[in-house]
Amino acid sequence: MIDTYPEWARQLARKYLSRTLNQFIIHGNVHDLVPVGTKTEKKYLRLKTFMAEEFFGARDIVVFYDRASGIYFRDQDSQRDFSQAVAGQDSFAGTEYAKKLPKDPVRVFSILEQYFRSRLDQNKSIALIIDFADTIVPASETGSSGTEDRNSLVYLLKWAHDPLFLAADFTTVLLTENRADLNRTLLQNPYSSDVRITLPNEDDRLSFIKNEIDQQKYSEISSVPEKVMAQMMAGLGYLKLKSILSNSIQNDEKITFGSLTKIKKEMIEAEAYGLLEFVTTKGNLDAVAGHRKVKTHLRYAIEALKAGRRDVLPMGYLVCGPVGTGKTFLVTSFSGEVGIPMVKLKNFRSQWQGVTEGNLEKILNLLRAMAPVAVMIDEADAYLGDRAASGDSGVSSRVFSQIATFMSNTDHRGRIIWFLMTARPDLMPIDLKRQGRAEEHIALFPPETKEERIELFEAMQKKTGLELTEPYIPSAVLKGAASYSGADMEAALTRAKFRTASEGLDKTTPAILDAVFEDFLPPTYPDEVELQTLTAVAECTSKALLPDRFRKLNRSNVLTRIQELKKQVR
Repeated sequence: MIDTYPEWARQLARKYLSRTLNQFIIHGNVHDLVPVGTKTEKKYLRLKTFMAEEFFGARDIVVFYDRASGIYFRDQDSQRDFSQAVAGQDSFAGTEYAKKLPKDPVRVFSILEQYFRSRLDQNKSIALIIDFADTIVPASETGSSGTEDRNSLVYLLKWAHDPLFLAADFTTVLLTENRADLNRTLLQNPYSSDVRITLPNEDDRLSFIKNEIDQQKYSEISSVPEKVMAQMMAGLGYLKLKSILSNSIQNDEKITFGSLTKIKKEMIEAEAYGLLEFVTTKGNLDAVAGHRKVKTHLRYAIEALKAGRRDVLPMGYLVCGPVGTGKTFLVTSFSGEVGIPMVKLKNFRSQWQGVTEGNLEKILNLLRAMAPVAVMIDEADAYLGDRAASGDSGVSSRVFSQIATFMSNTDHRGRIIWFLMTARPDLMPIDLKRQGRAEEHIALFPPETKEERIELFEAMQKKTGLELTEPYIPSAVLKGAASYSGADMEAALTRAKFRTASEGLDKTTPAILDAVFEDFLPPTYPDEVELQTLTAVAECTSKALLPDRFRKLNRSNVLTRIQELKKQVR
């Protein structure tokens, strides 16, 4: 029978059969369906139904508890037996719980403990399943938790190593979406063990689609082949897949590539509680002006990824360079060309104890399930924090450790590609920049040659929608009198559009364009820009990617100049 269970359930069974543990924390994809059966004959059950009827099907008593519903049982016989036991306790203790059972955990656990002990003495086998366990023993420092939380924790810790409970056929199962949402004392308890339910993989999703609807019916409701749909739905659980199929059938809406992409985006963003955002990628690397060597280098990675050579790809990229050099645009264009989704991490930090770690755990689990995926973190020096951060009860250091550990997992090589972007790579901790995490450091700089300046002008002209009366390149751009970043060029062309509109013209004349560029003064912060430029030079891990004028610089002199600039820039 156990061979028909998913891997996490087999793992749970092996741990229990060791007879050294009776308390288990099940976390991850706990609100989804559980597949049971063989490849040819499979059924999908709710987790609590699976636990009660399949996994603990042979137990005499299966009890459920959560704060909202209180205590309830798998079957009527157990319910009647419990009611009789509570009535007996009432007559002895002078309580009236038989009339109305409490729902708060401390009184519930007190009642259950007496009931469990009496039935274990009768050699009954018992399983207790606590749903939404994070609301019973939430993550908090012991000193700051309330009396109810501490008492609930004591009950669970006591049951985990009570000799009577350990010797009997008794199991406590705590269900929670995020392991980090639980009290750390419980997580670190040697008498407790945890098991993670992962989101279904591609084969699991394909099996579910075929099980849910036959091939002929599927072809009527979807123009996307079954296998392709299974691939596209990475990051979604069985219930989400069921919802998509049911919606198509009920509303007679045929599934298309476009509708599927939109639905997946909405569902995953909702699943992540708004902590992840899909980055829209309209173009590819052809849309990036300049940076030719960098684009060529990235295209080698794209070819390797498309060829299935995940083993040769870096774990991640550190993309650095002065502000306005197009770091974000380059990264999103990479995603568009390789054809994998790109997500941006939003603010997952919270003022509440334990919530930050729980949010991050949710994000990382989704990333693992969505692979292959590219992850973009802008302003990474400020966003990711530092191992040495203090002043927030250790939250920042724990968050940093979670991210660093996840990034260095080589199982994710070529499946989760990190892009850390910053204008100040020197402010990032070495732990994230080392080999095995953000392995390749790419530096971007403003246009160096006439050809690059013209290419940037034409790209920004297209982006801004500036229409000219005739093909023309401003003399300031041709001569290179000033150094224009992508942001500077876009601002100048937007100003030219404004001048054209103010003169009542539909198209911009060469005279207007020259006048605007003659008048336009890019904001100058010479020390800051030089510092950002030199730190990018120092960080770059490939000499071939550096512009000619930076390749022959003495590295010691560069580092000395960086230290001088840091003293000047506050």
